[in-house]
Amino acid sequence: MTISVVIPLYNEEENVQELYSRLKGVLDTLGTDYELLFVDDGSSDNTLKFLQEIQAGDSNVVVLSLRRNFGQTAAFAAGFDYSRGDVIITMDGDLQNDPNDIPKFIELMKDNDLVSGWRKKRKDPFISRRLPSIMANWLISKVTGVNLHDYGCSLKAYKRDVIKNLKLYGEMHRFIPAVASWYGVRIAEVVTEHHPRVRGKSKYGISRTMKVVLDLITVKFLQSFSTKPLQFFGPIGLASGTLGFLISVYLTIEKFFAGKEIGSRPLLLLGSLLIIVGIQFIGMGLLGEMMVRVYHETQKKPIYVIKKVIGPGNK
Repeated sequence: MTISVVIPLYNEEENVQELYSRLKGVLDTLGTDYELLFVDDGSSDNTLKFLQEIQAGDSNVVVLSLRRNFGQTAAFAAGFDYSRGDVIITMDGDLQNDPNDIPKFIELMKDNDLVSGWRKKRKDPFISRRLPSIMANWLISKVTGVNLHDYGCSLKAYKRDVIKNLKLYGEMHRFIPAVASWYGVRIAEVVTEHHPRVRGKSKYGISRTMKVVLDLITVKFLQSFSTKPLQFFGPIGLASGTLGFLISVYLTIEKFFAGKEIGSRPLLLLGSLLIIVGIQFIGMGLLGEMMVRVYHETQKKPIYVIKKVIGPGNK
């Protein structure tokens, strides 16, 4: 088993050297080949300079320098693309994750495809960090059906064949367990140490909560309806169209059998609107079906994932 450790960094010049020393001290004791991939996400301080100095003295270190600040998800994606290990471990570069937890992850990876960290005793401010995280973790678990205590913990481990099938966008790095669940992976969660930030400035805040909610909607849609969009839009369109039709029938009866004036009634506008909305939703579902078919047929991308082949067909 070879190991790749992927760490995004953005303006962490005060933590880089100590982070490297701690990681090397732990990884050297594992008795396996490893690489450290530091991804500089467009830092404006001396982070890249210090990383270059570290790499010059250690052939196990790889430094990826992004042209600008693309965000943590993009930095993780770059690290995944360039990693060569059988097991890929991710963590933050602010020294709040503890490298001493890595051996626990390696041990659990023998029987699992993905291991997620749980900062059970989190050392962050309650109002600005922990409370939004508690709410987000509960919501994500309920919506995706993948129950984890701490989706936001960057300390995770993945088997290579899990990561290579994933494409990340937005803030979706935190949703990897939910997205990977579509492939039928075995997921475990382990309690990790968490330290308070001593140096540097946090890049997180309540402002990111809205982005997380929007990406959660995307993940739920991709998880459940990415290959069958009509089953998502269709029921909404049918319900809206049917209700609008029933309202129209009721108003028609009122007009021709009761002799009532319906031209100025808001109910007529509502019925017409519901019918139009219903047609639009069904149309969106049909267009989505066409796009999905074109995508899978042109890319030759199957709608299934094979874990292994047993027998003569094995390649």
